[in-house]
Amino acid sequence: MRETSPLYAAIDLGSNSFHMLVVRAMHGQVQTLAKIKRKVRLAAGLDDQYQLSVDAMERGWDCLSLFAERLGGIPPDQIKVVATATLRFAKNADVFLAKGQQILGCPIDVISGEDEAALIYQGVAHTSGQTGRRLVVDIGGASTELVIGTDFTAERLESLEMGCVTFQQKFFPEGMLGQAQFDAAIQAAKARLAPFKDDYIHRGWLHCVGASGSVQAVQEVQIARGEDQTVTLARLKQTLADTIACGRLEQLSMPGLSDERKPVFAAGLAILLAIFETLAVSDMEASGGALREGVLYGLIPNGEVDVRARTLAAISSRFSLDDAHGRQVADLAMQLGASSLDEQQMALVVAAARLHELGLAVGFKQACEHSRYLICHLDLPGFCEQDRETLAAWLSQQQGPIGAASLPLMVLRLAILLCAHRGPLPDAMALAVNQHHLHLLLPDGWLAGKPLLSQLLGEEVSNFQAVNWTLDYA
Repeated sequence: MRETSPLYAAIDLGSNSFHMLVVRAMHGQVQTLAKIKRKVRLAAGLDDQYQLSVDAMERGWDCLSLFAERLGGIPPDQIKVVATATLRFAKNADVFLAKGQQILGCPIDVISGEDEAALIYQGVAHTSGQTGRRLVVDIGGASTELVIGTDFTAERLESLEMGCVTFQQKFFPEGMLGQAQFDAAIQAAKARLAPFKDDYIHRGWLHCVGASGSVQAVQEVQIARGEDQTVTLARLKQTLADTIACGRLEQLSMPGLSDERKPVFAAGLAILLAIFETLAVSDMEASGGALREGVLYGLIPNGEVDVRARTLAAISSRFSLDDAHGRQVADLAMQLGASSLDEQQMALVVAAARLHELGLAVGFKQACEHSRYLICHLDLPGFCEQDRETLAAWLSQQQGPIGAASLPLMVLRLAILLCAHRGPLPDAMALAVNQHHLHLLLPDGWLAGKPLLSQLLGEEVSNFQAVNWTLDYA
């Protein structure tokens, strides 16, 4: 009987980049061992007759030779290789595939546009923390996928023949970045979106997620301008104006824009603008997962679970946290914040409560700072970058002086303090909130035999006052 290996690999042969993801799956945790990405720009080698050039194929084969070096110890049935739009369209794709499969030692599956969209959606679902309906957008090198779904179920899928490599070649000839070039690209993208525009808008969504390098590149430019990570139409138009001001591709230079992304940045921006305007998207955030993550989680048994719950359980097990205590703090935090925190705030407070002792795995001294460091550097599937920053800030301020005050942080601090004795708690606890004033309701006489807790609550009153919050308790 063959010994079961915990190693899995997913390879995505995209039209712009080739990606390989290698992970170890143990005890419900997916630990990333390697992420390898190469800009192959396969779609740039596709001519008007849909023939793939030898140069483009050579670039792809060279990349696959690099990938093959990492596949030796992984069982063949735990490796999945998929190819997307360019190899769907290329009439001579069989030439590339024959040699590519020989190099890798495993089959390459050229997936349909609908299958690609479904896998992209699964990759987002397994790595993003939102619940409810979402619109997922992935701008690839030769195709763009748009999916509406709820949690792990995709409901409406589209794969369109437009991408950042093919649009760059068609609409930005000789590197021209003028208004006319952008207008033509945006109108062409809108024409492809028009047939299903009404249906998508009618279905609606709570969250919009971008799962492509184009969205990440736009985010990085925004952050370099001093903005946050949320992509909006107004910010896209500012980025468009900045891009047009550069005039030509060889002069394209903006803080935050990497040299690697420059060759296809304009086309990706044009397609993204068309999606925002056509589908009336208000805002978009970037996803940590896409096609290769969807392929990977399809390989791993029992992969379809609550993403955040899986992450919290994996960290708790890995760092030997007192999970029962973390859950007690989380339950009390939910009780205290029931009438004042919204769903998103509550979910992050619960996560922070479950992980509040994480820094003890490093050492008692400066445990809060250790917690912050670990949260900043651990893989956190299900939590976006903004969630990570919030959790790190809260855990670094879970006790002692407060830097930046917020109601969720105050609720977290009180829950941690009231559970510190690690014993049973009475049910009759509540927190009344009136702007920056908190009134903690405790059972009659409960503090009488707890002089240490009484002293610590008194110190917390002073901590809150230092940041213009007030706390009283009775």
